[in-house]
Amino acid sequence: MNTIEKLCIEKGLRMTEQRRIIARVMSDAVDHPDAESVYRRVSRIDKKISLATVYRTLRLFNETGIIAAHDFRDGRARYEAADNDHHDHLIDLATGNVIEFVDEEIERLQVRIAEKLGYELVDHRLELYGRPLKK
Repeated sequence: MNTIEKLCIEKGLRMTEQRRIIARVMSDAVDHPDAESVYRRVSRIDKKISLATVYRTLRLFNETGIIAAHDFRDGRARYEAADNDHHDHLIDLATGNVIEFVDEEIERLQVRIAEKLGYELVDHRLELYGRPLKK
């Protein structure tokens, strides 16, 4: 059983075969696929799963905190498992590739800024957008 399927069961979701396949595809994803990419991958396993089913299932998984949706300014929601350790994203504007990274200096700076403004930092998302440097 894959990670996302386990989370679905823990949260009490009814697991149809279609949901299991979508959960497996999302668990296996090493990128941040949009719904249409998930649909293409799911269709290779079961051609009877519709795009509408993929959209509904991704929305359900997102609403229950099983996956996280991101808007990387490309006009489509992109998804990843929500159980990942914290990380930030750098989006390559030339290719659309999403690079995950962790930088302890940035993490400390965010905490300091929140404290300076009188807050305890409880969560954050950082998305950087860039183009490759010209060499």
